[in-house]
Amino acid sequence: MRPARALIDLQALRHNYQLAREVTGAKALAVIKADAYGHGAVRCAEALQDMADGFAVACIEEALELRAGGIRGPILLLEGFFEADELPLIVEHDFWCVVHSLWQLEALEKASLSQPITVWLKLDSGMHRVGLHPADYQAAYRRLLASGNVAKIVLMSHFARADELHDPSSTEQLAIFDKARQGLVAQISLRNSPAVLGWPQIPSDWVRPGIMLYGATPFDEPNAVASRLQPVMTLESKIISVRELPAGEPVGYGARFVTTQPTRVGVVAMGYADGYPRQAPTGTPVLVEGQRSQLVGRVSMDMLAVDLTHVPQAGLGSTVELWGKHILASDVAKAADTIPYQIFCNLRRVPRLYSGA
Repeated sequence: MRPARALIDLQALRHNYQLAREVTGAKALAVIKADAYGHGAVRCAEALQDMADGFAVACIEEALELRAGGIRGPILLLEGFFEADELPLIVEHDFWCVVHSLWQLEALEKASLSQPITVWLKLDSGMHRVGLHPADYQAAYRRLLASGNVAKIVLMSHFARADELHDPSSTEQLAIFDKARQGLVAQISLRNSPAVLGWPQIPSDWVRPGIMLYGATPFDEPNAVASRLQPVMTLESKIISVRELPAGEPVGYGARFVTTQPTRVGVVAMGYADGYPRQAPTGTPVLVEGQRSQLVGRVSMDMLAVDLTHVPQAGLGSTVELWGKHILASDVAKAADTIPYQIFCNLRRVPRLYSGA
């Protein structure tokens, strides 16, 4: 059996969720959209179900998968509904629903629902992706309450640059949000993972931890709270071939790496078809038999090569950690000029093995 696998530590997931609650004192929706960022949505929700205040997903398909898996807590649809005919399902399964546009508001006003739903009313405070214009926000709030189809409203927005700890944009967005909601009586939700970790001064009755749940920092610089996160996924495989090469020999497609001295190279059963980033360059860190080493040459579809020259104890069958407890996913992502969100979500083909439930 091919040795590539992803080990998912559910106890670390629980630790990270609890950290979000501890540092904010707020209720927390565990964001498990995109199959829990590649970690397995149902299994992650099961691990958190006895402690989470609720969950957040992108769309109704993801929410229905959780309900089918036995998850009974609140589930927020972060993109709301895409068609008005989803509203009866939202009622049936007691989903919470973001309203971020006027057409959704109008659809709710026209709907004939068997019972009212909980709405999270989203303001575009400066990210300019989705959300109501500040000039429409107060009227939208009043219209939702008057519709008879809404039982409760939570006011929300989303920060564009909270991962940049010295940028004033988050404070500016907060000011826009506060002005737009002036006089409205409702709970608020503003803080995503970077805001949970790095912006304690921003108020939020509900927080929405996402990437931090999985133990990866959203920052490019050290952060005291982020340093307490525990990696949830360890991506590992084994060495399936060893080559002893003299100086001047190329390794892999395109001869992107050429040995400058006698070099011992190990081939690992892991490639971009598994989700490992193809653009990861020579020098990207790996852990071989507990010792740090590096990637050499170009990543192939099913294999990649690592330097074993200074790891004499390694050979056929040796375990290689591509990211996890020792090689942080954020370091791999930085080397590959991407973000940990993407490398987690790109995981495929690799079986997931769970522990700590």
